[in-house]
Amino acid sequence: MQIVKEGHTFVIVPLILGLILFIAGRGAGSIVSGILCVLVSLFCVYFFRDPAIEITKGDGLILSPCNGTVLEVSENESEKIIRVFLSVLDVHLQRSPIIGKVVSVEYRPGKFLKAMEPQAHIVNEQNIITIENENGKYVVKQIAGILARRCVSWVKPGDFLQSGDKIGVIKFSSQVDLHMPKNIYIKIKQGDKVVSGVTIVAALQI
Repeated sequence: MQIVKEGHTFVIVPLILGLILFIAGRGAGSIVSGILCVLVSLFCVYFFRDPAIEITKGDGLILSPCNGTVLEVSENESEKIIRVFLSVLDVHLQRSPIIGKVVSVEYRPGKFLKAMEPQAHIVNEQNIITIENENGKYVVKQIAGILARRCVSWVKPGDFLQSGDKIGVIKFSSQVDLHMPKNIYIKIKQGDKVVSGVTIVAALQI
């Protein structure tokens, strides 16, 4: 199983430390500490996993940009919005929901409230990735949480993306918001589980 490159340090450092404690340490305390380090390393392998998936294909489909549980589905005068919570057990890399061109990537420093807090998507640290095609603009917000201390974007303005292309990762539990044009039909609801690049969260209204 592959893991994202941002996870390599989190896997290797505790693994090496655990092996040192096993080999050079003395007493039961060193053995227990070594086991804990190895367990941390194994957890990081799981957390930063990049599983092979089959990207869902189809005209006019908007795919989930992340794995997780739908927190909220809403709309305002100009757009429709889906908010998704990512637990520490979810895959934490994000994918493009559509075919389109990256028009901007904006980093906003902020707080680290729990992802479930109503104001988290407003005041927390986040990356805002805007992707545009002939049907409008789609905004993926990578939002830090109480454990997530860094949102990483892998794309830059001018990049052309296919649906399901990898666009970034958030380190530890967090939230991802997807802002879409009004002329789409939402196909999921609060509480649904979604899978990045696989779940159809919306479709263009024809």
